[in-house]
Parts: sequence; C-alpha cells; structure tokens
Amino acid sequence: MVEIIRKFFAFCSEENRRKFQTSVLLGVFQAMFEALKIPAIAVMVKALLAGQVTGRDILLSLGIMVLSIAGAGLIKAKASMLQTEGGYDTCAKKRIEIAEHMRYLPMGYFSDNSLGQITSVTTNVLENLENVATRVVMLVCEGLLTTALIIVMLAFFDLRISLVLLIGLCLFLAANTSLQKAAGTLAPRKINADEKLVEKVLEYLQGMAEVKAYHLTGKKSAELNEAIAANSKVNTDMEMTLIPRMSAQSLIAKLTGVAMALCACIFYCNGTMDALTAVVMVISAFIVNASLETAGNYSALLRIVDASVDRVQEILKTPQMDIDGEKITPENRDIKADNIEFSYDRRKIIDGVSLSIPEKSVTAIVGPSGGGKTTLVNLLARFWDVDKGTVSLGGRDVRDYDMDSLMSNFSFVFQNVYLFHDTIADNIRFGQPEAPMEDVIAAAKKACCHDFIMALPDGYNTVIGEGGASLSGGEKQRISIARAMMKDAPVIFLDEATANVDPENEHDLMEAIRALTNEKTVIMIAHRLKTVEHADQILVIDQEKIVQQGTHAELLSQEGIYRNFIQERREAAGWKIKEAV
Repeated sequence: MVEIIRKFFAFCSEENRRKFQTSVLLGVFQAMFEALKIPAIAVMVKALLAGQVTGRDILLSLGIMVLSIAGAGLIKAKASMLQTEGGYDTCAKKRIEIAEHMRYLPMGYFSDNSLGQITSVTTNVLENLENVATRVVMLVCEGLLTTALIIVMLAFFDLRISLVLLIGLCLFLAANTSLQKAAGTLAPRKINADEKLVEKVLEYLQGMAEVKAYHLTGKKSAELNEAIAANSKVNTDMEMTLIPRMSAQSLIAKLTGVAMALCACIFYCNGTMDALTAVVMVISAFIVNASLETAGNYSALLRIVDASVDRVQEILKTPQMDIDGEKITPENRDIKADNIEFSYDRRKIIDGVSLSIPEKSVTAIVGPSGGGKTTLVNLLARFWDVDKGTVSLGGRDVRDYDMDSLMSNFSFVFQNVYLFHDTIADNIRFGQPEAPMEDVIAAAKKACCHDFIMALPDGYNTVIGEGGASLSGGEKQRISIARAMMKDAPVIFLDEATANVDPENEHDLMEAIRALTNEKTVIMIAHRLKTVEHADQILVIDQEKIVQQGTHAELLSQEGIYRNFIQERREAAGWKIKEAV
C-alpha cells in the first residue's frame, strides 16, 4: 500500500506532489480537529457525572465542538481543493507529455499499438487517475493517519485501550494485504478489458461504411458484444473477489471498535478505569471504526491506481528515436540513401537501396503494391530509422539533426488527409499558428480552395468535422496542400495525393500541386501517368529493391515493370462503355 502511494507521488510533477503532500499534512490537522470532539464530549460527561452542569461547562463543550467542526470543515475544503487541482493538473500534463513523447516515436509504434490502446490510456486510464486516484490516495492516507493519531492520543488516557486499537490496526492491515494481492491480479485485466472495448468501439464506428457495404454487421457486432461481455465479466469478477475481502476488513474495523468499548466497560467495572475515561474510550471506538472503514473501502482501488500509473509509464518509457541531434541548416537539400536496409516485424521491407535526389528535382516512386514505396519515403523523411546504411540531407546524416530542425525542411501531402475539428483557417495555418489571415487566404488561393471555402456558411471560420468529414476528398486534399504551402518547406513529399480524387477536382488539384512544388525538391509516390511522366527521375520499387531507375523516356525503352505499368494505364484510359444495341 505504501509503495503504491509512493509510486503515485513520484508520478506527479514536483508542484503537484507538493499539493498532495500538503493535502496529506492538512489531513493530519483535520484528524486533530475531528478528535477535538472527544474532549468536547468529555467536558459534558464529566459535568454530568459530577451532577452539576454549569453554563460554563455547556459553553466550553459547545466552543470546542464548534472549533472541531469548523476547523475540520475548512481544512477539508482546502485539502479537497488541493487534491482536485493536483489531480487534474497532473493528468493534463501527462496527456501533453504523452503527446510530446509520441511525436518522436517511430511510426512502427503506431502499427504495433492500436488506436484503441492509446485512446484508452489518454482517456479511461488518466480519467481513473484524475478522478479516482487522488481521492483514493488521500482518503487512505487520511484514514490511516487519523487512526494512528487516535492511537497516540488514547495512550495518554489509557495505554491498554491504545494497545487494543494497535492490535486491531495490525489485523486490519493483514486483511488489507490480502485485498491488495487480489486487486493486483484483477487490475491489469480490467485495464486490458477497457482498452479492448475502446478499440472495438472505435473500429466499429470508423469502419461503419465497410460493415454495411459487406454485410459484416453480425460479425462486427459480435466482436463488439464480446468485448462488452468481457469487460462486464472483469468488473463482475472484481466485485465478487474484492467484496468478501472488503467485508472482512470492515468486520475487523467494527470488531476493533467493539473490543475497545468492551474493554473500557470491563476496566470500569473492575475499578481500573474511571467513568469519564470509559465514556471517552467508547466514543473513540466509533471514530476509529469510521476512519478504518473509509481507508479500507477505498484501498481496494489502490491497485487500479498502480496499474494505471504503470500503463501511462509504459507509453512514456517506449524508446524514442534519437532526437538529440544538432540544429542544422543544410547548405542544400540534396537527399541521398546509401545501401539502406529496414525490417519490420522480422520481415525485410527495404534491402540494400541506394539513391540520389538532387535539390529542386522531381523524383517519382512507382511499383507494385507492397513493394516498399511508402516505407522508403518514411525512411527518407525519418519517420523510421534505417537498420543499416545512411540517409542524408544536405550531406549530413538525418540522425545528426534534431527532429524539429529536420522536419522544418519537409512538408507532406498524404493520400489520406486528416483535418482537425477546428476552423478551416486554423487547419490551414497548422504549421504557422500565428500566421495572419491574409497569408491563409493567399495560400488557399494558390491551392485552388478559396472559392469553395467562401461558399461555406462561415467561410474560413467554418468548423469542419473531425477528420474533415464534412468535406469531399478533393476539398480535403486542397486544404492539405494549402497547409503545406503555409509551411513553405523546401522538400515536399506527396504520397499518392491524387489517388482518390474525382475527375471534377483533378484539374484544380493538379494546379494546386504545381503551385506547391514550384522550385522545390519533390518526392512523390504516384500511380497516374500525368504525375510521373515529367519527373526528373523515376524509381521503380519491387521486392524491397530499386529494380529500375531513369526518366520516363528511358524506362519506356526498357523491358520491365515500368513499361508494363504505363501500358496498363493507357489501356485502362482507353476503356469505353458501349451502349447496348
């Protein structure tokens, strides 16, 4: 229990750790004020036993009681505020820390770890910590501290009763150890079940179109229902396992109070304790019972806190790419790869590839699906690090750069554009948050999207749905190009940027791409003839290697994948639908 509390405090920032420590300290003072109820009652009991209750006795007892209630209430309010501030601030900072940490993780991490896992950690797990952990940790600490304080105070009244309470506390902690072991087994299962449920819900919602189109409703519903049932079973198992142990713990707390009261009565009857002390001991028994029960009931959740902290730290301990390079401004933007190799999940994706891309040239990468085109681009952009060989920018290994200075050289337009749930203006100025509206509009005009933006209800202030759900594919692509224009990086990566664009938008999109790539180093993955035939060089990737390299004319004169590729495209372009006679 103590180790979990120590781990939670270490998890927090220094500022928030001080808030929690102050809160615990205030809990001690709160316990002291709560304990003042004992002398307040003792004053009246003493007067009653003497058979003479004076106004002075009543006022003194009332004054102590008011002081006890007011002092405990004020301190509790301050302690609760510190706990709340510390909890929310800790988890807010951890979410930011996770986001910053993930910026420098290799892209392979996001393949190995599902969106559901990451989402669950940043939502469910951290919500557990901000809403539950702080309350649990504080109440357990305060309950145990209050009990310890009462043990010390009772020692001044009667050492025998104090020892009875100490023995009861030891038995309580023994029962709590059993509870903690059981909770320790179940807590990881609960968090895993929560992650699986989030993963299946997201998968079901994001794939709704495919689910309907391919009549997968029953199958996907079954998977979701299984995740819900598994989550329900874990929570039920947790309750069924922990409730008996919590009941035993609670029984020990109650029996401790009963033993204290019984011993006080026995000692009074045999004349070894006066009536006033006996009454004080009986009253103390009720206070102890309440403190121990509170600590015990909430301590069952400490293992959830423990597992939640571990799950967050698991992400934060995931090795980042080496980002501690130099801030380098290259003399040129020549890109070279020298005998690079890369494997993913023990499967070689790139094997011995070398290439040279001169500054302000256009390089097209083509080849069969699964040949390694996207992986090669990811290695050139340092989304992954090569296993062997080197990738260089301006004559310097990309690993010599710190990540931010390297990325300042690159802009990306992906096949699947992601736009944030924000205004169109903010989505365009994503790379330059402080850019004035005039620059946003200028970029939009160059990207051929100003007209359709102005046709929207609020123009540039129109809030688009998450992922750009309220826009067409071509519109999203053009906004993505405007975003890249705002960054104005010297190297542009285009990953099949025109693959999903309808014919009506293709002309505008090609114009936008031409404006974006003017006087830039361009590396593109493309399947359309129009986008590759004017490239300065074309790289044909197949089975982890560059199998052909040259200009469009040079490759057409050779037998191989490229010529077959072009012939297939030309034949496809000549297809016509004949009218039925």
